[in-house]
Amino acid sequence: MASAPGKCFLVTGPPGVGKTTLVMRVLEKLRNSNPCLNVWGFYTCEVRQDSERVGFEVVTVDGRHGPLASCLTSSAESLRWPSVGKYKVVACNFEYILIPIQVKDDIDLFIIDEVGKMELFCSTFYPAVLEIIGLNVPILASIPIPKFGHDIPAVARLRNHPGVTVSTLSKSNRDAIKEEIYSRLVGLLQKE
Repeated sequence: MASAPGKCFLVTGPPGVGKTTLVMRVLEKLRNSNPCLNVWGFYTCEVRQDSERVGFEVVTVDGRHGPLASCLTSSAESLRWPSVGKYKVVACNFEYILIPIQVKDDIDLFIIDEVGKMELFCSTFYPAVLEIIGLNVPILASIPIPKFGHDIPAVARLRNHPGVTVSTLSKSNRDAIKEEIYSRLVGLLQKE
């Protein structure tokens, strides 16, 4: 299944460049201009203790949230969990947050922030992303930039999927890319 040309927008760039901020600002601007917009999806945010990052949390656009990864986890069960750097990934919690969401016909826009190494430890996540791409509904998602020239295989497949537009963010172009993606999504949503 391939999405319609130009309906899937992926943003990438180095850590800290503003991928999540771009996704959330585009979503906010779209909701302000179209209050009846039906959006499904999630974003990830850092969990901080004092000034130190100690993990990541997944937050759905309808406000549900749960842990994605933590470096503070020390239970016997967590020893079996996959690791990304110093973080233990709580894939079962991520899956629990996403499972109640059913892909429905009346969705106007999907937000997926991010399709990254931690999220991909959830066995149901990548198949769901592929299903969403095949629905012919606009998508705004973020992906990590390849490290040392090597991409995560699932991310590389998304990057090269038909109908996908990839924008690489930098501090100098992120405002222009935000406006471009917003304008293209407005055009797509008006055609629906």
